[in-house]
Amino acid sequence: PAPGSGSGGGAAAGESWYLALLGLAEHFRTSSPPKVRLCVHCLQAVLPRKPPARMEARTHLQLGSVLYHHTRNGDQARGHLEKAIPQFEDVKFEAASLLSELYCQENSVDTAKPLLRKAIQISQQTPYWHCRLLFQLAQLHTLEKDLVSACDLLGVGAEYARVVGSEYTRALFLLSKGMLLLMERKLQEVHPLLTLCGQIVENWQGNPIQKESLRVFFLVLQVTHYLDAGQVKSVKPCLKQLQQCIQTISTLHDDEILPSNPADLFHWLPKEHMCVLVYLVTVMHSMQAGYLEKAQKYTDKALMQLEKLKMLDCSPILSSFQVILLEHIIMCRLVTGHKATALQEISQVCQLCQQSPRLFSNHAAQLHTLLGLYCISVNCMDNAEAQFTTALRLTTHQELWAFIVTNLASVYIREGNRHQELYSLLERINPDHNFPVSSHCLRAAAFYIRGLFSFFQGRYNEAK
Repeated sequence: PAPGSGSGGGAAAGESWYLALLGLAEHFRTSSPPKVRLCVHCLQAVLPRKPPARMEARTHLQLGSVLYHHTRNGDQARGHLEKAIPQFEDVKFEAASLLSELYCQENSVDTAKPLLRKAIQISQQTPYWHCRLLFQLAQLHTLEKDLVSACDLLGVGAEYARVVGSEYTRALFLLSKGMLLLMERKLQEVHPLLTLCGQIVENWQGNPIQKESLRVFFLVLQVTHYLDAGQVKSVKPCLKQLQQCIQTISTLHDDEILPSNPADLFHWLPKEHMCVLVYLVTVMHSMQAGYLEKAQKYTDKALMQLEKLKMLDCSPILSSFQVILLEHIIMCRLVTGHKATALQEISQVCQLCQQSPRLFSNHAAQLHTLLGLYCISVNCMDNAEAQFTTALRLTTHQELWAFIVTNLASVYIREGNRHQELYSLLERINPDHNFPVSSHCLRAAAFYIRGLFSFFQGRYNEAK
């Protein structure tokens, strides 16, 4: 029998058997490797003893959490979490958050949304959970490509954080909104928002690591904004500031002092992840500026750091970073003539994408584009055309579309007998008329392709 179950066991004894089972369960959960079955047995042993309602709710939440994170037993996890939701505030919000994650994993997004909305409605007196649930629902809308709804929620979160006196979390909401507006190309709205964010970040006096991480988030958005526009020279001051920021963060000690305001209990990224991200945007800049050796040097550093992190951390963002780094270094290899290495790295990207359906759907078009570029480098024009055509079918991203079309046009020019197809492509990438993107680099590429075609046709003045 559990401790305290004999005669004379009053309230304290009742508490002691519960704490004993809980302690054992936690011991098994944190063993290396975790002894999940024994942990579940300990928690299940609490329920037949008819504990007080709060204890019972907390036990259902713990069982749901362990089953969700450590097993594939989604039905049982769901059952326990659903029993925990109608209960006490400290339990119901965590249960709602976990349960909606479980629904999303089972592709029941439409069940997750109303659950989160209801939890958001009733959590206004609990700042930490209110903010966390708003972030969670905004992320869910983002994954569904509904960026308008996500931006609205982040705006609501920023205003709520201001009201509860958390300028730090207000900045996190606004920077997240800025990131989505950049993804939507709503540049008119981005500029005033980033200006406001810059002021909030500079004026905020708090934990140095939190302040520097806000600054990194802000500068990453500025750098990627410049790079998206192909403004390789204008980006340099921001990039330099970003690199100085990450050096400052790496010298700061992570003091485990909890903020006094519960709405401040968030952080954007662990500093190790930020470090990889700064390497990544440096690689992107080096590639656009044509500093290929520098791009290779920073890619090697970033990939080495990623390998170390992935031994201890299975966060999906690390795989995203790895794929984007490899995409850049593959182009670098092709430009410098290292074709066999490029092909090995394309195979590596395929393997990474096969491990995650989301990565695959986000990067399938890029993969076909890289294969098309490889085919051009080994003079297999038919294969290059097939790869580019597939990539065009898979992308809705305008920059990638323009990049693929300019490369496909170069294939048609090399083949020499595809004038009709070439004319129709050149009409779609006329940099003087209805060009779909604002990037200087891609406009330059479109002018170059048109010039090349005119040159091969002997129209030298036009080419010039």
